[in-house]
Amino acid sequence: MNQKLNYKRTFFIGLAFLSISAFWQMYDNIIPLILQNTFRLGESVTGVVMALDNVLALFLLPLFGSLSDKADTPFGKRMPFIAGGTVLAIVFLMLLPFADRNENITLFIIALFCVLLAMGFYRSPAVALMPDLTPNRLRSKANAVINLMGAVGGVYALIMIKLLVGKGDRPDYTYLFCSIAAAMALAVGILVITINENRVKKRLQESGVWEDQEETGKEKEPEAAEGGGMSGAVKKSFVFMLLSIFLWFMAYNAVTTAFSRYTRVVWHMEGGSFADCLMVATAAAIISYIPIGNISSKIGRKKTIMGGVVLMSACYLAAVFVLSYHPLINAAFALIGVGWAAINVNSYPMIVAMSKGCDIGKYTGTYYTFSMAAQIVTPILSGILLENISYRTLFPYAFAFSALAFLTMTQVKHGDVKPQKKASALENFDVED
Repeated sequence: MNQKLNYKRTFFIGLAFLSISAFWQMYDNIIPLILQNTFRLGESVTGVVMALDNVLALFLLPLFGSLSDKADTPFGKRMPFIAGGTVLAIVFLMLLPFADRNENITLFIIALFCVLLAMGFYRSPAVALMPDLTPNRLRSKANAVINLMGAVGGVYALIMIKLLVGKGDRPDYTYLFCSIAAAMALAVGILVITINENRVKKRLQESGVWEDQEETGKEKEPEAAEGGGMSGAVKKSFVFMLLSIFLWFMAYNAVTTAFSRYTRVVWHMEGGSFADCLMVATAAAIISYIPIGNISSKIGRKKTIMGGVVLMSACYLAAVFVLSYHPLINAAFALIGVGWAAINVNSYPMIVAMSKGCDIGKYTGTYYTFSMAAQIVTPILSGILLENISYRTLFPYAFAFSALAFLTMTQVKHGDVKPQKKASALENFDVED
C-alpha cells in the first residue's frame, strides 16, 4: 500500500520544534551577553553556565521521554508535556529580563535553571510526537519538514534579535524575550488546537497505513526478542547508530565552536566575516531538507546518511590544505550544510525505527543524550589540541571523527526502509501531497 505524507499535519506537529528552536537561538546568543555585561562573569564561568543545558539534557531528556511513553491521558501521551512545559518555560523566561534590569543574579540563575528544566520537560515529548503520528516509512520526509520548521524558528529569533536589541553593553531585552515567549505560546497553542493526538493515532491505526509502524515487527524480520525487547542484532545496530551520532557531532560541533577563532588565527580573517561561511552552510541545509527527505525514501536512510558523512569528510579533509580564505570555501560549506542535512533528516528516524512503538520517547531521549554528550566533550577535547598543539589541528580532528562515524555506520543493519514499489508505471509520476 503506497503511503503519502500528510504535510499539513506534519507542519502543525513541527510547530513544537519551531518554538524550541526559537528559544535556543535566543538563549545561545543573548544569555552569555547578560552573564558577562550585567553580572560581570568571566569567560570560564560563563562557559560553565552555558554548558548547563547540555549537562541537564543528559538526564532530563531520557527521563521525560520515558515518562511520556507511559502517560495515558485524554489529551494524549505527549501533549500534556508539550503544553505544560511551554507554559512553565514562558513563565520563567519572562523573569530573566526582570532579573537582568535589576541586576539580581540570584533570581536570574534560579529562573534560568527553571527555564532549562521546563525545556527539558517537553523537548523529548515534542520531538517524539512526529514518529508517534507518522508511519515508519514516511518519517524521513516528515523529519525534513520538522527540521525546516526548526530553522524557521531560529531565523525568527535572529530577526527579533536584530530588530529589538538596542545598542550598548546593557540594552533592555524585555521586548526580545516577550517576542520569543509570544512565538512559543502561539506555535504550541496552534499545535494543541489543530492536533488531537489520540484521534489522529486512532485514525491512522484504523486506516491500515500503520502496518509498518515498527520495522522491528516479527512479520517483517525476526528482529524482536522474546518479551518484545530488542533482539541481539537490532541492539548491535542501535549501539553503532548511537556511536555514529556521537562521532559526527564530535566532528561538526568542534568546527562550529572553534571556527570564528580558527579563521582569525589561520586564515587571518577580521571582524564577523567568518559568519558568511556558517550562514551559507545553514542556508544550504534549509534548502536541501525537503529534497533529501524525498531522496532517502527512494534510496534508503542509511545510504543517504553515509553519503552525507562522505561529503562532510571530504570537505573537512580539503580544508586541511587551505592556508588562507578563498571564495571557494563558501562552496565547501554549502556542501557541509547539505551533508549535515542528510544526516539530521535520517538519523533520528533510524533510531525510533529500532524502538518499540511504546518506547519512542525513551529512545528520543537517548538520541539526544549521545548528541549532547558529544557537544559537551568536543569543545574541551578540540580546545586542548588547538591551545597546546596548533589551530591547524581543527580540520584533521573533524575529519578523523567523521571518518570514524562512516565506519560505525557500516555496522548499522536496521532502522532503514526499503523503497516502495509503485503498483504501476504510471504511479511513478504521482506527486505526493
